[in-house]
Amino acid sequence: MSDAQTTEPELTDDEISEQKAVRLAKRERLIDEAATPAGGAYPVSVPVTTTIPAVREKWGHLAADETSGEVVGVAGRVVFLRNTGKLCFAVLQSGDGTRIQVMVSLAAVGQESLDSWKELVDLGDHVFASGEVISSRRGELSIMVAEWAIAAKAILPLPNLHNELSEETRVRNRYLDLIAREQARANVLNRAKAVASLRRTFAERDFVEVETPMLQTMHGGASARPFVTHSNAFDTDLFLRIAPELYLKRAVVGGIDHVFEINRNFRNEGADSTHSPEFAMLEAYQAYGDYNSIADLTQTLIQNAAKAISGSHVVTWADGTEYDLGGEWDRIRMYDSLSDAVGEPITPETPMVRLREIAAQEGIEIEHPLPGKYVEELWEHFVKGNLVRPTFVLDFPVDTSPLVRAHRSREGVVEKWDLYVRGFELATGYSELVDPVVQRERFVEQAKLAAAGDGEAMRLDEEFLRALEFGMPPSGGMGMGIDRLLMALTGLGIRETILFPLVK
Repeated sequence: MSDAQTTEPELTDDEISEQKAVRLAKRERLIDEAATPAGGAYPVSVPVTTTIPAVREKWGHLAADETSGEVVGVAGRVVFLRNTGKLCFAVLQSGDGTRIQVMVSLAAVGQESLDSWKELVDLGDHVFASGEVISSRRGELSIMVAEWAIAAKAILPLPNLHNELSEETRVRNRYLDLIAREQARANVLNRAKAVASLRRTFAERDFVEVETPMLQTMHGGASARPFVTHSNAFDTDLFLRIAPELYLKRAVVGGIDHVFEINRNFRNEGADSTHSPEFAMLEAYQAYGDYNSIADLTQTLIQNAAKAISGSHVVTWADGTEYDLGGEWDRIRMYDSLSDAVGEPITPETPMVRLREIAAQEGIEIEHPLPGKYVEELWEHFVKGNLVRPTFVLDFPVDTSPLVRAHRSREGVVEKWDLYVRGFELATGYSELVDPVVQRERFVEQAKLAAAGDGEAMRLDEEFLRALEFGMPPSGGMGMGIDRLLMALTGLGIRETILFPLVK
């Protein structure tokens, strides 16, 4: 009976209202008769002695009609209910989805308790049950109830657990999704395993985890539109951070040579299958590293996270597809791969007019004053869709990367990579720009773009420049979306990897 679920059809709004009224009346009765076997509607505690998973692990071997001799007290949500004459059956589900059958018989609990069970217990209620662990005549691991109590009365009925919840219901009512769907619970656990793995990998390499401000007087660290709020205490506008980068670099200036942060970022932009206005982000900085060493670290971080979830570097997505994250990942150059795809050399010296011609020939609409933006958009059009394996795309245009060090041997590009997995950008890494004079020049150029109406351009941050003037060692840095990491490991969309995503 462990696989049995409610057989109720989907309820109409009127039926839900009617059930709610009935359940509210039961709640009142439970409160009025708190001394009865049901014990009230919301007791402060119930005498739980073990968990449903622990009972299954210990006594799952019992043969049909066999008894354990052990009395346990467990609690769970009622997900199946069948009331007959002298023997009632229910299935209790624990938070992780593990289930066990409970049997409430006249002989074991008496007439008053059995009647209360039939009258007061509904699907969705949290119920405490105490009794001996047995196996039923059909071989179903069960608890023969001697005592029971309502642990929390559900006022609204559960959705029909036979039917798959719609995506809209899953996203807007994640608590129902967690009750009804094993995959939803697995998503939460997989995310926790992945983040714990990231922290272990950093700890093994002597990285220090810090927290930096989410409310900032000046937004920076990425090209994105910020959310703006107002501080009454300081009577000033503040920005929800779009990135922690400029503060983490201050930490490196201060001597925290290996530093990282896992926390929330906010960008006032569109939402789609790979973007959310609020998202979890990992950023890390390694003094005396560069974009090559930070790429090596990023590969290790992701491969370790995959192993933490699936036990190997080969992950299985929700649709059953296997994806291999093992081995050494490909590294290609943006300009070289674009040249190969277009069939002619594309370099940092390629005139803007030629880039516009190619874009027009392909039907790509780009309105931007920077040639580097055209190069990136053309690369996405020609090359991105052909990447199958995890791939680091190296050496970006200098004019679109204001926080990145110029390439040590190639003119017009910077030492930056983007990592593509599953066809989307998962992470980015730099050889960090640590020269305060050059950084000021880059900020000035960004300020000009902002003045011309570019809402994503960075502002000139004097406090950050002052920190750089005290000397930041050569460093490699990286950023990776935690939500996107889970997308890469599970094959799910971003709204499934975020527990409570923002929706209209």
